[in-house]
Amino acid sequence: MTLNEQIEQMREKRGPEYQPRTRHLGPDGWAKYTNRLFLETSPYLLQHAHNPVDWHAWGDEAFDLAQKKDCPVLLSVGYSTCHWCHVMEEESFEDEEIAGFINQNYVAVKVDREERPDVDAVYMTAVQALTGRGGWPMTVWLTPDRKPFFGGSYYPARDNDRGGHVGFLTLLRKIKESYDQRRSLITQSGTQVTEAVQRILKSDSDGSLPGHAIFQTAMGTYKERFDAVDGGFAGAPKFPSSLPVRLLFRYDRRNPDAGVLDMARLSLVKMADGGMYDHVGGGFHRYSTDAQWLVPHFEKMLYDNALLAVDYLEAYQVFGNERFRHVVEEILHYIQKDMTAPNGAFYSATDADSLTPDGEMEEGYFFTWTPTELESVLGKDPAALVRRCYEVGGTPNFEGRFILHRKTPTAEVARQLNISEKELFTAVEKAKPLLKTAREQRPLPLRDEKILTAWNGLMISAFSRAGFILNRADYLASAANAADFILKNMKVDGRLCRSFMDGRARHPAYLDDYAYFIAALLDLYEASHDIRWFAKARELEGMLAEHFEDRQGGGFFMTADDHEALIAREKPAVDGALPSGNAVAALNLLRMGALTADSAYTTRAEKALAAFSKSLTSNPTGFGGLLMALDFLHGQSREIIIVVPGNGHAAAAPFLDILRSRFLPNKVLAVVGENHDRENLEKILPIVRNRPTKDGKATAYVCQNHTCRMPTTDPHEFARLVGVEQ
Repeated sequence: MTLNEQIEQMREKRGPEYQPRTRHLGPDGWAKYTNRLFLETSPYLLQHAHNPVDWHAWGDEAFDLAQKKDCPVLLSVGYSTCHWCHVMEEESFEDEEIAGFINQNYVAVKVDREERPDVDAVYMTAVQALTGRGGWPMTVWLTPDRKPFFGGSYYPARDNDRGGHVGFLTLLRKIKESYDQRRSLITQSGTQVTEAVQRILKSDSDGSLPGHAIFQTAMGTYKERFDAVDGGFAGAPKFPSSLPVRLLFRYDRRNPDAGVLDMARLSLVKMADGGMYDHVGGGFHRYSTDAQWLVPHFEKMLYDNALLAVDYLEAYQVFGNERFRHVVEEILHYIQKDMTAPNGAFYSATDADSLTPDGEMEEGYFFTWTPTELESVLGKDPAALVRRCYEVGGTPNFEGRFILHRKTPTAEVARQLNISEKELFTAVEKAKPLLKTAREQRPLPLRDEKILTAWNGLMISAFSRAGFILNRADYLASAANAADFILKNMKVDGRLCRSFMDGRARHPAYLDDYAYFIAALLDLYEASHDIRWFAKARELEGMLAEHFEDRQGGGFFMTADDHEALIAREKPAVDGALPSGNAVAALNLLRMGALTADSAYTTRAEKALAAFSKSLTSNPTGFGGLLMALDFLHGQSREIIIVVPGNGHAAAAPFLDILRSRFLPNKVLAVVGENHDRENLEKILPIVRNRPTKDGKATAYVCQNHTCRMPTTDPHEFARLVGVEQ
């Protein structure tokens, strides 16, 4: 079947409801241009399916063609909700002159970084080596053998656009000229950059495990970089402080430090008060462009909200502050209502841009307000109250409109309004659904509806933990539904896939997919006490060990042993927006070692942590995820087994309520019925072996390093044994 025949067939499949995303339309309303990306499922690739650029997806076909044409490859990497990706598309890839030059002189390859994190990681390392910085859209020039020789991020279309000196078209011309006339230099540069990438991505180890002192070092750095006025770390832009906050809580458990807790509290309060938080619909935007958490990049990512939900959950346990609980519930309500597919899995993201009444795409319009809009929805008096609460008045803070945010403490606003805090809270909560309903009459931002195993894993963990801590059965149901979907629909030949879209599971899974999903299954097991989740976690961990583990050097590669070979094979350890896959995998091994009493898991975890010892010691705050795993290894971790009469778990409630209400990291929890199928259960979960009830009552066993204290049926004694106050 020819390409044109495939495109026609796909056009029929997509049906009349499909709207080409392009300004180049024919008289019949159909796109003037359609390229190979029309056959893909990635929302990001489909955004470019009707550019005049003759795009290829990543694969041998593109590079074989470049060899045949003897021309360089133009690699463009981004994601569907990336604002500057949209800008570059509109300015350059929709431009017929620029597209014509690309088509004549290059083979153009488009990659969705969320579907192909391996390609993104390798070539982002190259761009950072070449320029000292990175970001998306990422633009890289490659030789036909996939070696990078030049690269950058966003480029304005033409010289002097947007204050830039050299435009994209000029750059394309100069690079093609250099490729044709100075080939040996281009080849040499490609080889040198490739070698640099390989060196950078190679892990380094001195064979030892960092000791307790590393936490003190990390804390010193956090204190140095802490913003004592607005919370968070460093200046603008300011990103969610999810891992640092969790490390602050764990450090305080080791070395009680009110100052450390104050850092965590201030950061969480300021983030939730700022414009980075969606005060109407719940959930957090990607990051703040300023140091005050006021003006965000308005895209919302599933992973940010999963990680931050866990932050606020732990904060609720540490401080007992109902405000933190409320943030968790608003995040998860947003996910349940707006980001959950009919199949139970979770969508990936929503865009920053949306249509204005003038028909223009504009960042943030959907989420911002004018005083007149508030009054028209709420009425004069309720609008006045909301305006006072969310600083809507005076000079607009974003493009002639207002980003809702809290600047004045709620108690002070209530005092100024001569009402109680409770009355203010009730009035604001009554206004929110009205504002949300009104907001939804505006054109909605694009929602990226692909399902990613890794990101679903993070959100399953968030729902599982919230289900346990807040005792919410609906949260556990959300977690279980998503986990079931992945296990039933996102496996091919018994192995996980990365993404699911349009009824198809695609792309072999990466380290993050396995690690995050295994962690999710462990969290779901501990929250629900359903042994099948733990059994699946062990099964998947076996696959991860077989195909990803570096048995000689320790740790895990990003890609499987039978994955497509790139110019380098990364063993990721540094945290970015997400915790590193190696960190999560190591923590999973420690948890499994504790739950199974199998020291082999712990030994492998120690080897994985030692694989990055040099980098970890030199820059501990760059490896927050590994520090979390180290804290579990070096800390006062506990194994808690609660055995109840019969098969039900209701009798465990007095013990579980204690665990729900107290911050107790670095524990594993097993709740089992005494009359459960013990033979099978003990094979899957050896930790429960020889654990009977005492006097026919629910009985708790508290152990450290598999050495157990005397079992107890008394919740007060249990609280003492686990190290929390009643």
